[in-house]
Amino acid sequence: MKHPLHVTSEIGELQTVLLHRPGEEVENLTPEYLQHLLFDDIPYLPLIQKEHDYFAQTLRNRGIEVLYLTTLLTEALHTDDLKKKFVADVLKESNLSMNGSSQQIVDYLLSFETEAMVKKIMAGIRKSEIPVNKKTHLYELLDDHYPFYLDPMPNLYFTRDPAATIGNGLTINTMREVARRRESLFMSYIIHHHPRYAQYDIPIWLDRDYPHPIEGGDELVLSKDTVAIGISARTAAKSIERLAVNLFKRQADMKRVVAVEIPKSRAFMHLDTVFTMVDYDKFTIHPEIQNKKGEMNIYILEKGRDEDTVKITHKTNLMEALKEALGLKEVTLIPCGGGDVIAAPREQWNDGSNTLAIAPGVVVTYDRNYVSNKLLREHGIEVIEVISSELSRGRGGPRCMSMPLVRKDI
Repeated sequence: MKHPLHVTSEIGELQTVLLHRPGEEVENLTPEYLQHLLFDDIPYLPLIQKEHDYFAQTLRNRGIEVLYLTTLLTEALHTDDLKKKFVADVLKESNLSMNGSSQQIVDYLLSFETEAMVKKIMAGIRKSEIPVNKKTHLYELLDDHYPFYLDPMPNLYFTRDPAATIGNGLTINTMREVARRRESLFMSYIIHHHPRYAQYDIPIWLDRDYPHPIEGGDELVLSKDTVAIGISARTAAKSIERLAVNLFKRQADMKRVVAVEIPKSRAFMHLDTVFTMVDYDKFTIHPEIQNKKGEMNIYILEKGRDEDTVKITHKTNLMEALKEALGLKEVTLIPCGGGDVIAAPREQWNDGSNTLAIAPGVVVTYDRNYVSNKLLREHGIEVIEVISSELSRGRGGPRCMSMPLVRKDI
């Protein structure tokens, strides 16, 4: 078998991708806990599943191998000891101790077959599901109104963020928000224990125990020697610098990391919500990440004098920085919503800039972003639209919903 991880660009022909089909975790959303679980609305489960299936089939129709998170994790937990360790790690990540009433949660989870256990952990455990020991502490009595022992994980269908493939390795990410921190634990178990991956010595460029956050939506592989990382609400500058050092040490082809600062707001959650690569020399962009002069903060990180340092160069012009980093004579930036005062922010809200390139000049987008899609086509891009009324409620587009595992080199 070829190496199971290989991504050296954003636009190389996509061969294998990881998805997660939304499940019962979406039905455990309620208005009171939307903010806590990082959602703005409640999708309708049968329809969001139908839309996700359409998305997955769209990729298969182009010859792309689609793998599912639930399946891989189930196959990774192939012994009783691994199941027990995984449950213990999940409870630890959820700040549930292994003694007292928490043991009942452990026993409850381990009573399921592996796949059902995985789905239950994703869906969350309601208090009504398990009879627990009588409360003996004041804090337990005060917290009785909260309906879950184990929170649901509705963000799982955005498989881009917990881990990101770079070259033949990956980052397994420290997630910024508490509601998402367990997600990268799933990828860690898959990489270390699934037969498809465990047989390889897969380099982990930055692991989930690193104390500062980074998320895959901020990680863009522009070429075999250049990675762009967003300095965003979800990714810290310290993580970017450490990742750069590790890549320069361990991946011979890597020459530079382009750190792009974007506004720290929910509307501009990750770099890929405002900027994606769609062809060799074409990119989508949401104009509001630049100031009125078309400037923004860009930092080019290159190898320093010794292996634990980097040389940093400050730039302010995105087009010039991209041309220099990628050796291009010209670069085209295609504005979300055509830059229109109404269409741009509306389509940005629905991830008009969040395209998934499946080959050079071929992208998957949401059908609802018709202004941006028309403009992409006018620039010679083949646009494959997927239905999106429910998927878009989670505030992530086709790139957010997919973790490329293998792409052809360009």
